Amino acid sequence: PELSDIDHSDPHCLSLPFYWVRAGDVEERLLDLWDHGWLLGWRDICRSTDQRTVIASLIPRIAIGHTTPLMFPSAAPPLVAALYANLCSFALDYTARQKIGGTHLTYGYLKQLPVLPPATYKEPALWAPEQSLVQWLLPRVLELTYTAWDLQPFARDCGYEGPPYRWDPERRFLLRAELDAAFFHLYGVSRDDAAYILDTFPIVRKNDEKAHGDYRTRRVILERYDALATAARGAPYVT
Repeated sequence: PELSDIDHSDPHCLSLPFYWVRAGDVEERLLDLWDHGWLLGWRDICRSTDQRTVIASLIPRIAIGHTTPLMFPSAAPPLVAALYANLCSFALDYTARQKIGGTHLTYGYLKQLPVLPPATYKEPALWAPEQSLVQWLLPRVLELTYTAWDLQPFARDCGYEGPPYRWDPERRFLLRAELDAAFFHLYGVSRDDAAYILDTFPIVRKNDEKAHGDYRTRRVILERYDALATAARGAPYVT
């Protein structure tokens, strides 16, 4: 049926979007900007009552409103995956909180944040010198990101041919903690400073204590920080 013929009051139509954008319009707008089947953006709104300030997302190639600004990196997809992990890290989020004065994470603010350059990820990982940093990061980013078929183009661009990963909350938490610990090391943040930074996220602490009885996020990230530091001194790292 034509969209104008759909009765949105019909309970069987509740799962349909109310607003539609022609796919051709999306392709026309992206024609000279981006040739991948996925997009990288972030949430414009950032309030003091939110757990995090920088909330980035890898999403399918679809129409996006102005409250989800997009970026179009020229780097190869595996390096974009590393950039995505960087944007989602506590280390970067802390710096964003020192910079932003209002409730909008604009392009101007984002461009001032200390995002690590692509060359960083081509160096050996300090805790796994047999791998480049991007090789160490990529499997973890893929497992956290590719959990539905609509992001298959992203997985394929990164060289992964398998099906989406299973959504396992506990495993996802540990993978995120491992990535956060890694970025604290990459930024040269000491353990004491990492502990201080994590203490500046009161809503994360509150939610952890309510659900688990302690500030689990801080504890596990610091445990992973210590494990990475030990591996950097020559001991094998056990993920």
